[in-house]
Amino acid sequence: MRAIARLIVACLLVMAWFCLVAAPAGAVRLKDICTWENVRANQLIGYGLVVGLNGSGDKKRTQFTINSLTNMLNRMGVHVNPSDVNVKNVAAVIVTAELPPFARVGTKLDVTVSSIGDATTLEGGTLLLTPLAGPDKKIYAVAQGPVSVGGFSVSGGTGSQERKNYPTVGRIPEGATVESEIPITYAHRDVLDIFLNSPDFTTASRAVDAINGMLHGKYARAMDAATIRLSVPDAYKNNLVPLLSHLESLEIDPDTVAKVVIDERTGTVVIGENVQISKVAVSYGSFNIQISEQPIVSQPAPFGEGETTVVPSSQINTREGNRPLRIVEKGVKISDVVKGLNAIGARPRDLIIILQAIKAAGALQAQLELI
Repeated sequence: MRAIARLIVACLLVMAWFCLVAAPAGAVRLKDICTWENVRANQLIGYGLVVGLNGSGDKKRTQFTINSLTNMLNRMGVHVNPSDVNVKNVAAVIVTAELPPFARVGTKLDVTVSSIGDATTLEGGTLLLTPLAGPDKKIYAVAQGPVSVGGFSVSGGTGSQERKNYPTVGRIPEGATVESEIPITYAHRDVLDIFLNSPDFTTASRAVDAINGMLHGKYARAMDAATIRLSVPDAYKNNLVPLLSHLESLEIDPDTVAKVVIDERTGTVVIGENVQISKVAVSYGSFNIQISEQPIVSQPAPFGEGETTVVPSSQINTREGNRPLRIVEKGVKISDVVKGLNAIGARPRDLIIILQAIKAAGALQAQLELI
């Protein structure tokens, strides 16, 4: 019995070792870093009217809303004079949606409704039937339904106003229905291109090696840093779905460019994994000036002819930060870089200035990107 138990433990250890060897520490699925040829979403747009607003719609000076409402009523057999139309309960909107790949007739889509007039809120409104077209002017879906705003805007008679979120933009979950399909076929394909989301020669080379290793042959080759061309094996030419399924779950270790991203508006600093700093000396201090006003009462001498007055008195103190020059050792990994910069007491906004100075000195071995 003990011999069997030892055998089971040994088998489990061998299996664990193979798993560790097969999957690198930073491995990700191929489907998470690439897109397939012709598999893409398409943008749809349309112009429509939202009705049923409680006086929060477009005003009379929004002429295109009046014209749209008049034209719609005329098409429905109701003939009205545009000068007699009051549009305070109607708002002109732009409707947008995204048509996903492989969407079929009858598929439901979420739509976004955005006011283009001077309506104050779309709360409580209903979007009327709106065709949604693609860049080719062809209609692929139609949208209609009640608009969900998720916010509010109220104002008082004195001009005070309270607002939450943006009530002039709303959504209609599953508010559009696909009426026309975009054909995507993978039947009888001999060649298939795979596009990396972040072009990189090393990542492309690793992906090619992984694909060829899975298929046991030279079926994939890198055309450039972003494109991998796959010659479909004979066994999959009439049935690509199993092949794509296996490729999607294939794990590779992507490579990235060393980069530091800085957002000066919010003081955010993001440092990539491969960022290194060469050995450099850094000193960062501050110079403070403090001015205080202390009024002094001035009185004349006894039996004098002067008057008691208040004389302003200013006191100026200056203080320069006494931070010594410190050595930031070369960082071989991100934790060492962070420890080195924290050693000089760098705060987030200080860190932005320090990193820019280090980059100017040629000691930051990474791209510095400002957003």
